[in-house]
Amino acid sequence: MNHVIIGNGPAGVVAAETLRKADPLASVKLVGDEAGAPYSRMAIPYLLMGRIAEPGTHLRKTPGHFERLRIEPVTGRATAIDAAARRVKMADGSDIPYDKLLLATGAKPVQPAIPGIDLPGVHQCWTLEDARNVMKLAKPGARVVQMGAGFIGCIILEALAERGVKLTVVEMGNRMVPRMMTEKAGGMIKRWCESKGVRVITSTKVEAISPSSKGEALSVKLSTGELLPADLVISATGVRPSVELAQTAELTTQVGIRVNNRMQTSDPDIYAAGDAAQAEELYTRSFVVNAVQPNAVEQARVAATNMAGGDTTSPGAFAMNVLDTLGLIAASFGQWQGVPGGESVERVDEQDYRYIGLQFDGDRLIGATTLGLTDHVGVLRGLIQSGRPLKSWKSALQKDPLDVMRAYLATVQAAA
Repeated sequence: MNHVIIGNGPAGVVAAETLRKADPLASVKLVGDEAGAPYSRMAIPYLLMGRIAEPGTHLRKTPGHFERLRIEPVTGRATAIDAAARRVKMADGSDIPYDKLLLATGAKPVQPAIPGIDLPGVHQCWTLEDARNVMKLAKPGARVVQMGAGFIGCIILEALAERGVKLTVVEMGNRMVPRMMTEKAGGMIKRWCESKGVRVITSTKVEAISPSSKGEALSVKLSTGELLPADLVISATGVRPSVELAQTAELTTQVGIRVNNRMQTSDPDIYAAGDAAQAEELYTRSFVVNAVQPNAVEQARVAATNMAGGDTTSPGAFAMNVLDTLGLIAASFGQWQGVPGGESVERVDEQDYRYIGLQFDGDRLIGATTLGLTDHVGVLRGLIQSGRPLKSWKSALQKDPLDVMRAYLATVQAAA
C-alpha cells in the first residue's frame, strides 16, 4: 500500500505517524515544499522573540525520527493530481504513485491588493524564510507598521513588541481579533495593547505603500489620510485554505476541500485534513473550515486511520481559540457569537481587563468568550462541547456567568 501525504505541517506529520502505527508494512511519503525539517508555524513568534533557535520550531526534535519510522520525506511542490491514474505530479516533472492520498495542504496568506505590497521592506510572517527576513529589519527602535490584528496578527504583534520596535497596528475591523472576540472584548484588547506602548488603529485600511520622499524607508498611507513612516511593513491580513491542488483532481471545494466525517473527499481514495479541509461543524452540521491545530491533528488521525483500513469518524469540528496578547489571555469556544433566537449574558470589568460572555441555545451553553480569566477555561470548553442540558443551571449562569465549575459538575452528575 502506497500512502502519500501532501503537506508536512502538524496534520501531515501526525497523519504519517498514525499511518505507520496502523499499517507497519506500507510505504508512507510525506511531501513538503520547503527545504528542511517539518516545523510549526505557531513557533515562529518564539523564534522572533529570540526564545528559541530555528531547531526549536521543528515539529519533531529527535534526530532521525522520520527515518526510524520509515516515513520518507520528499521535498518538492505538488502541482497536480491525476486521480484516474492515482499519481501526484511534481514541479520537477516527476510523479508519485499512491493508493491513498491525504491533502494536508494547509492555508496560505492573503495578499491584499494594495499598491506597493511587493516593495522591499514589506513582508509576511508565515514561513521560516519570512521570519528570517523580518528579523533582519525588526531591530530595536525600528518603525514597524503591521496590517491586520486577527489571531495570527496578534501573535506576531507580541513578538514584534518584544523585539523593541515602535509598532503601529492597522486593523480594518472595528476591534481587534474580530473573528474570535465580541465587540466589547476586542475593544478591551485594543486598550490593553495601547497601555503596553503599541499603537492600534481600528476601522481603518492601508491604501498604499510607497518609498518615502523624505528619505524614510517606506511611507504607509491610511484611509484616514494619515501617512506612517516605516522601516518594515508586516502583512498579516489573514489566510485562506489551499485548495488549488484539490481542484486539479476535480474534488468538491467551496471555502475549503469538502470532506465527510471520515475525512474523505468526493474521491474515496483522497482524504483531506487540517486548515484546508471543510468539515461538518459539531452542532450546526454546516460545513466549515476550522483552522486551529487541535482540530487539524484530530482530523489527521481520523483520516490516517481510515486510509489504513480502519473505521473511525470525526464528531465534528469545534471552534476553540486561546490567545496571549502581551500577557492578556483571551479565549473563545463554540458558537461564541451566538445564534438567532439565542440568549446571552456578559460580565465586564474594564479596569482589571476581565470579561466573560456566554451564549445559550435553549438550555444548552453553545459558546463562550473570556478575557483575563483562565481558571475555568477548560471547564467552559467541556460544558459547551458536551452539549449537555443545563436545566436550572441556565438561570444560575445568567445570574453569575463565573459559576461555571458548579454548573459543569452538576451536569456531569446528572448525565451519570
